[in-house]
Amino acid sequence: MLHRRDFLKLSSFASAAALVPNFLNIFNQFPIQSNGKKLVIIQKSGGCDGLNTYVPFENDLYFKARPQLGLSDSEIIKIGSQQGVNSAMKEIADIFNEGEMTILNQVGYPNPDRSHFRSMDIWHTGSNADEYWPTGWLGRYLDASCNQCAKPHHVLEIDDTLSLANKGLNSNALALLNTGQLYRATRDEYLQRLDQEYKKQKSSLNPSLDYMYKTMSETINSAAYIHEKAKTYRSKVNYPSGILGRQLKLVAELINSGVETSVYYTSLPGFDTHVRQKMQQERLLQQYSDAVAAFIQDLKMNNQFEDVLIMTFSEFGRRVEENASGGTDHGKANNLTLIGGKLAKPGFFNSVPNLTNLDEGDLKFDIDFRNVYASILRNWLEVDDVAILKREFEPLGLI
Repeated sequence: MLHRRDFLKLSSFASAAALVPNFLNIFNQFPIQSNGKKLVIIQKSGGCDGLNTYVPFENDLYFKARPQLGLSDSEIIKIGSQQGVNSAMKEIADIFNEGEMTILNQVGYPNPDRSHFRSMDIWHTGSNADEYWPTGWLGRYLDASCNQCAKPHHVLEIDDTLSLANKGLNSNALALLNTGQLYRATRDEYLQRLDQEYKKQKSSLNPSLDYMYKTMSETINSAAYIHEKAKTYRSKVNYPSGILGRQLKLVAELINSGVETSVYYTSLPGFDTHVRQKMQQERLLQQYSDAVAAFIQDLKMNNQFEDVLIMTFSEFGRRVEENASGGTDHGKANNLTLIGGKLAKPGFFNSVPNLTNLDEGDLKFDIDFRNVYASILRNWLEVDDVAILKREFEPLGLI
């Protein structure tokens, strides 16, 4: 019989599992209906300095605003007549030169906010700056694409907590750091017993208790599916040892194992470079570049690259002028990149950042990030972008 103590233990488990929704248990019940495309998101957390990532080396105003932080010729890999790549990202320069990358400059939104938390909420939800939404754009993607969970599209966040981007009204993504950890947590003897009791008594439970037990049962099923499926492939590629390297290695193993997931969400923290930016940013950019290069190598070795799109963004850029501490403060518009084998316009999507027409010392946005989301939802994942974004944003012809 299910007792109050069972409910309390289950409540704790469900909280730790981020209330995994009921779309996950269908792995063993329904065929996945998707176009086979995968989206991998890399979030550069903290506000990456875009001007020292993709550098407008021909613009004297860049060097005037950054007498100490401005990168010299030896610190730039030139990939265009006006813009180059920070030399810490040699592999990214190679990817660009192979025609597998699109760089969008001055991406942002109207009335931008310099707060990390607020700006990230706006990017995660797709709201206007004066709106506060409780659901994320990928959570709503799940809500819209998982009609009674008969035709689900799945999202995994490679972390121990779930970002707002991945929380829907009726469906949430699943957060995990590794497949074994989640699997072992669900092997708990007590939880297994509760699951068996639930299956016997579920018709007599009240809705609240039923939801909690259902969450537990579905988490157990999905953890077993992912754990067993992921065993079929172990990467032989040499990934860097940092956070992003570990995350992308797991993503590659899941993709190459055939796990039925459409979106993977990863992040690299540390880009809030107010002080002594140069060395810190170069270290992070090299981690990013090395991890992405290893990931692409892994995908290509397994003939998966053509069906994977990699989007990298940060919640805002940095101010154009350097500060007195050898760093840069919170800014507004920033660059965003796409990497893949089926890009409609590889190279520079729009013109070099405009340093003459600024917004209170910051780059003005030229492209609304939600037009990028609309492009990905409609043209890559092939779902109803207007329903998910709650309004129409014209796709940009990126893919």
